[in-house]
Amino acid sequence: MRIVIADEQHIFRDGLRRLLETSPRLEIVGEASNDEQAALMVRDLAPDVLLVGLPVSGPFQFDALEQTLAAKPPTRTILLAAPKTVDTFEVIAAATQLSARGVVPKDSPPDALFQSIDGVMDGQYWVGQEKVADVAASVRKLETARRRTWAFGLTRRELDILNAVVSGETNKAIAARFSISENTVKRHLTQIFDKVGVSNRIELAIFAAHHRLVRRG
Repeated sequence: MRIVIADEQHIFRDGLRRLLETSPRLEIVGEASNDEQAALMVRDLAPDVLLVGLPVSGPFQFDALEQTLAAKPPTRTILLAAPKTVDTFEVIAAATQLSARGVVPKDSPPDALFQSIDGVMDGQYWVGQEKVADVAASVRKLETARRRTWAFGLTRRELDILNAVVSGETNKAIAARFSISENTVKRHLTQIFDKVGVSNRIELAIFAAHHRLVRRG
């Protein structure tokens, strides 16, 4: 499999190259430090896989690469995202823009990266360290959840606590689950009540159900 690596950091590219070269099935045919270079390499080298390392923060500029990938559909793109950013708006937008087949955290174990490369070559999609039915559907689901949360100004932790409250957990149980104090739980609840305009847990449960803020499973 012929691979092009794109990342703004030379040290990261070098380390990734050395890792991938431990597999005799993989050939690194090019390295790019920016969007334009990556676009040229995809156009001229037609790699099987393009690994794009995302910077710590977005928004990311991939206009040239987007146009080139649209003209080179055989090239499969995997985004390498900073840890814990797979479900952020910037990464979701980048995955959508580049029609990525996978989004893999940069702190994933090497086996997970190799599996994602093999997977996308077999026509699969990857998000995180797991195979999914369709990465586009997965990022759309994440974006829907993001919009739903942002609409009321809730943070990720507040949404977690909201779900725990709706599930019937006490403040003590919530504190134990998230390794925080009960006073911290109370502060979060006060902020949640203020943001969504309710005054008690029953009203919060009704509000959450109405706006589909409750996660299932």
